[in-house]
Amino acid sequence: MFPETIRDLAAQTLAEYGLAGYMIATAESCTGGLIAGALTDIAGSSKVVDRGFVTYTNIAKTELLGVPASLLHAHGAVSPEVAVAMAVGALAKSRADVTVAVTGIAGPGGATETKPVGRVYVATAVRGGAAKAKEYTFPGDRDAVRMATVQAALERLRLARPTGSLR
Repeated sequence: MFPETIRDLAAQTLAEYGLAGYMIATAESCTGGLIAGALTDIAGSSKVVDRGFVTYTNIAKTELLGVPASLLHAHGAVSPEVAVAMAVGALAKSRADVTVAVTGIAGPGGATETKPVGRVYVATAVRGGAAKAKEYTFPGDRDAVRMATVQAALERLRLARPTGSLR
């Protein structure tokens, strides 16, 4: 279902988190659950993946993750501020130790002059630690942008994993 590069990255991420005893949750907009799908495509993922939130609409971001409507109004759904709020909200609504959140414009429509197709924000949040977002602009069509976002999210999860072990 997923390209080999994403499957390998998902397997590596799960192995690292599993060895350390950490859990993951996802909060997804433009990927519509593909990050959670890539992770759960790997056997044994239930030891690491706590849950996934697909929050495609602004209302879902507010109701499921607690993203303030005022933040959405001030910055728009595709912004680093909203990506961070999604990641922090996923921490609050899960048993995860680390979360990853994505919001972006996969296209072909929805772009503006300041937010082109391919603009994506990937945020991670660590329980008891920091939350931060990174901006990307991926080339290609909708499928290419979404797959590139999944890969970037998995890479950001690997970087966000706390050092040490819970075990």
